[in-house]
Amino acid sequence: MSVEFRPYDHEVDFDRVGEFLLETYEPGNAFANWFQPRWEYMHYHPLIWETPVDRIGMFEEGGRIVGVVHHEHVPNVVYFQTRPGYEHIRPDMLEYAMDVYSGSSWMVDGRKCFCLYVNDFDTELRNLVRSKGFEIHPPSVDHQALFPVDRGVQVPVLPGGFRLQSLAVENDLRKLGKCLWLGFNHQGPLPADDIKGRRFMQSAPHYRHEMNVVAVAPNGDYAAYAGIWVVPENKLAYVEPVATDPTYRRKGLGTAAVLECIRRAVDEGAHKVWVGSIQPFYLAMGFERQFQSDLWIKYLD
Repeated sequence: MSVEFRPYDHEVDFDRVGEFLLETYEPGNAFANWFQPRWEYMHYHPLIWETPVDRIGMFEEGGRIVGVVHHEHVPNVVYFQTRPGYEHIRPDMLEYAMDVYSGSSWMVDGRKCFCLYVNDFDTELRNLVRSKGFEIHPPSVDHQALFPVDRGVQVPVLPGGFRLQSLAVENDLRKLGKCLWLGFNHQGPLPADDIKGRRFMQSAPHYRHEMNVVAVAPNGDYAAYAGIWVVPENKLAYVEPVATDPTYRRKGLGTAAVLECIRRAVDEGAHKVWVGSIQPFYLAMGFERQFQSDLWIKYLD
């Protein structure tokens, strides 16, 4: 039976790709494919409104997904998801990606290029892209770190007057938007369409208000926020997003919110908790670097 290509059909394939990612999850300390929550978060982030999904490519054998070529929120930066045992189709995946995505090329040092993320342990794919003229772009790295849940989860300690609560208790989208807007170091007032975007994100099929935690200030502000996605099928959880309003930084509030999320995830059976970062903030609370995905680029001029 041969592998066949077809274009992505969001209405049909969104859930199918999610199931494919659940099936192909590898429970060690490195994973070849995305977690299902990252695929879901991609499609329920407002940035997707500006990112066409019709370029995503599906590779199937007998109706079963064996490979997916896609971007995230930058339409010229590409990722591969491959079923184990089908690594031999990746030259075809690369050919498709370069044909379809090179038209919206990224600029590096003033030159157009095509971009693909490759895991640092994936020797076969690294050799393939190197043979096609790609080179690593060191500034762009996608890190993955793991929390050692077997050592226990520290009980968060908050300054006086602050408290932790989930969005199931109160879900004030304006307060939440302000915390995230300022927490990601944006300037100026909250955008007019922010609440619309928050509602959209919370409409994701596996978004759970009780697993999203805020540190509430004495005046009622959401001082810090942490979200976590629990995947019971794979016994894992994925931390995303996390932010602290600059007014309330250096008080341990972001750490407390993340640890509370982790505690809730572990209570639900998560054996591994991942975050896509090795910022000192995460390492200080116990996360440990596991691997990275490097951005490989090919200049087009």
